[in-house]
Amino acid sequence: MLSKVALDPVPEGAIDVTPQGSDYETVRRVIEMITLEYRDQPSLEAIAAELGQSPTQLQKLFIRWAGLSPKAFLQAVTLDHAKRLLGQEGLPLLETSYEIGLSGPGRLHDLFVTHEAMSPGEWKARGSGLTIRYGFHVCPFGLALVMVTDRGLAGLAFADPGEERAALEDMMGRWRNAHYVEDLEATAPYVGRVFEREKWSADRPLNIVLIGTDFQVKVWQSLLKIPFGKAVTYSDVACDIGNPAANRAVGAAVGANPISFVVPCHRAVAKNGALTGYHWGLTRKRAMLGWEQGGA
Repeated sequence: MLSKVALDPVPEGAIDVTPQGSDYETVRRVIEMITLEYRDQPSLEAIAAELGQSPTQLQKLFIRWAGLSPKAFLQAVTLDHAKRLLGQEGLPLLETSYEIGLSGPGRLHDLFVTHEAMSPGEWKARGSGLTIRYGFHVCPFGLALVMVTDRGLAGLAFADPGEERAALEDMMGRWRNAHYVEDLEATAPYVGRVFEREKWSADRPLNIVLIGTDFQVKVWQSLLKIPFGKAVTYSDVACDIGNPAANRAVGAAVGANPISFVVPCHRAVAKNGALTGYHWGLTRKRAMLGWEQGGA
């Protein structure tokens, strides 16, 4: 059964940890405006006026966050750009995208992840006997819910202020029989390892543990092959795992990915290049892809 903490209010330390006026809140609003109005190519001046900021102030803030201007970000979230990520001449298989990525700074995986999967028996036990430590931390995409075991990072979710409890209960529901302990000291080191590019190192890979069905784990392992700044289709992933007819099942497994961003489910798009859904919000998916474009 669920730990008592899932039923009581979220413990102190997990609420309202985002500073007032954080970059991501402003960036989120900019992204929403761009997403809704990108066909009209809204100007920096129009966006700044809507947010009550000067164009110069907004430009500097956005570049500090994303590494590129709002105008460049607008180009990065259009359908045409998504199609370019997938390839100019037809849609490449995952292996092709992977090889392209190896020729640049992306290499095998931008976070230099090493991973293992829990056994089928451990999965069927729904976390029984497993202790998962968790904490909420500020990150470039709002609040990050980090969940770790003795074997490594097991969960990474996202929330906006006020949504902490829902995010926590969502994640705890995946492994109902685990024992949950709020432990910011245990989870804090993972935040830097995941979101600070200067800490990505092949000499010190990030350990993650995949907790899911055999099929889900195969899909998540395939996602780990997608290079930084690239995208693939769900059908590409289905082909990569040797089950080309399983597009719908692949989509469900992508949506159930418990380690968002690190296992880059945000890099999976529809066959026509549309970004489609994302468990933690489509605006956040666009933010991740744009943030990566700034560092690609």
